[in-house]
Amino acid sequence: MPQKLAAEFFGTFWLVFCGCGSAVIAAAFPEVGIGLLGVALAFGLTVVTMAYAVGRFSGGHFNPAVSVGMAVGGRMPASDLIGYIIAQVVGAIVAGAVLYVIASGQPGFAAGGFASNGYGELSAGKYPLLSALVIEVVLTAFFIFIILATTTAKASPGFAPLAIGLTLTLIHLVSIPVTNTSVNPARSTGVALFAETGALGQLWLFWAAPIIGGAIGAVIWKAIYADE
Repeated sequence: MPQKLAAEFFGTFWLVFCGCGSAVIAAAFPEVGIGLLGVALAFGLTVVTMAYAVGRFSGGHFNPAVSVGMAVGGRMPASDLIGYIIAQVVGAIVAGAVLYVIASGQPGFAAGGFASNGYGELSAGKYPLLSALVIEVVLTAFFIFIILATTTAKASPGFAPLAIGLTLTLIHLVSIPVTNTSVNPARSTGVALFAETGALGQLWLFWAAPIIGGAIGAVIWKAIYADE
């Protein structure tokens, strides 16, 4: 179990540090910024790289919603769930803190939203709570369904991390304007603590919606893959 929790800690740290770091440091860098497409790709690459690096130890969840989906889908013991979530959240917070130390070294730095998630006035496109709730539930449900489907014993071996990383990239391409994309409560928590907005007050949604979506995705997967 310690090996599994270490894998989840480092994997989630990498996801938050590089994914959110791409948004905070590189997205709008003058003239050569990577923009929305670059941020979406960065998040996808974090999952691909760490899934290959440490996925064999813990399953490569790096996300409480994924762990919930795995437990609901019968792919991990429910008794492991709390430990996984704690490791993921701690990894995300440490990553947020390290990112803040680095980013704050820039002259004139202001944390602002600090890659946090939000709805209403904290949404890039000013989308309301209902829009944020629906998109986070739907996208997380599909994310967990794809994770479960591509990691079955009958799936093509070795390709699951690519499919999962590309799915996360696609999810970001769709939802960055709506919520700045969560689908991951740990990712949301890790940077909300350092934001200079009301992100903490809206954090509840970015726990509730992905967890609900994760459970729904697992139930759908079980219904379709009942014979496997």
